[in-house]
Amino acid sequence: MQLLLTIAAFIVALSLLVVIHELGHYLVARVCNVKVLRFSLGFGKRLASIRRGSDQTEWSLAAIPLGGYVKMLDEREGEVAEADLPRAFNRQTVGRRFAIVIAGPTANLLLAVFFYWLLFVSGVPGLKPVIAAPAAQTPAAIAGFNAGDMPVSIAGERVDTWQDVRWQLMRSGVGQAQVSIEVVDANQRIVERDLDVSGISPDDLDADFLAKLGFTRLQPELPPVIGEVVAGGAAAAGGLQKGDRIVAISGKPVAQWSEVVAAVRANPERALQVQIDRGGTGMTLTLTPQSVSENGAGIGRIGAAPQLDQDVMKSLMTEVRYGPFESLGKAVAKTWDTSVFTLQMLGKMVMGQVSLKNISGPITIADYAGQSAQVGWIAYVGFLALISISLAVLNLLPIPLLDGGHLMYYIVEIITGSPVSEKVMEIGQQLGMALLFTLMALAIYNDINRLIGG
Repeated sequence: MQLLLTIAAFIVALSLLVVIHELGHYLVARVCNVKVLRFSLGFGKRLASIRRGSDQTEWSLAAIPLGGYVKMLDEREGEVAEADLPRAFNRQTVGRRFAIVIAGPTANLLLAVFFYWLLFVSGVPGLKPVIAAPAAQTPAAIAGFNAGDMPVSIAGERVDTWQDVRWQLMRSGVGQAQVSIEVVDANQRIVERDLDVSGISPDDLDADFLAKLGFTRLQPELPPVIGEVVAGGAAAAGGLQKGDRIVAISGKPVAQWSEVVAAVRANPERALQVQIDRGGTGMTLTLTPQSVSENGAGIGRIGAAPQLDQDVMKSLMTEVRYGPFESLGKAVAKTWDTSVFTLQMLGKMVMGQVSLKNISGPITIADYAGQSAQVGWIAYVGFLALISISLAVLNLLPIPLLDGGHLMYYIVEIITGSPVSEKVMEIGQQLGMALLFTLMALAIYNDINRLIGG
């Protein structure tokens, strides 16, 4: 069932983003009076098609749903009737060609703005950014942060949730040495502290870089009572049930859920003798935590969650919601910030400052699509916005075969006053194809490595 949801969520996401992208090209082409021959969702063999409109444009669905295209009338691709010559793409001014090509990525960015606007208007739930006591000698401890501090702004940007804190510190961790953080401390005083982020490398951003800075969320003290057991996990295999109270692990008494977590994490693939109280009856179970990879190290996991006090959970949660007009401004800013950050990370990859392991392929994207869909529509819409931005930025890169490659040719044409020669474009197409195939192979290799590594 989970696999079907993942596949469905991935296909819906990819189809929607590709349709919007190609629709951008199509609509501006129509405005510029360029004749569109075909609008295709997918590549390869056509599964279904229909012709519509005065130009009898063919709308088709193809077998390979990993993209799509808009085919316009063009003398370079075949003979064009005399009456249609003014409507051929290659006969248009460089300004019109530029507008048609850039319309695809622009449509994806506008879609991301709409998605973020929808989220901000509807209200996005999140955890309050209350900080636990930082570990000694971490940047947070050195800067004077204390348990109970709650950031309200980072580098002048308002933060409302723990996710906001992560995002703003992630942005600050790229190219900055110090960031100013305004917090409300445990005594409800507003205090400003300067955090040293120079020790964070771009590769740390893919791991738990907040912990490296010394930031962890303040966790409520929970009793060691089982609230949920995941089917197929070590807890279920060992006989643990909902409502069981863990009394001791390998002879060591436990009083809080955090102690259970610490014992499990420290013992991957090692049998643990777990004493429990089940409805007043004591018993001992043997659990062997499964080993999972976290930041390159193996940790234990049993597949169980604690029993939660709903009133306590509500006190830890908040909801970020804005009015329609303010939401639009926030959505535009969020789309812009994410686009700039994506370009910064791509630039650092090219410079060798960020590992190429961060490049993800269709398998990882499909996995994220399925996970976000399982969480709910808010997470899924947020995922769609992020992928839409990534698609726009990728297409704007100056690589032949991509929209950015065509735009690069048009900029050269504007500067020199004459089109780029067919020979140059042919060489560029070959280089672009080789580069894209290399990137795709690397992305799939990284996907498989992630699957193997858990």
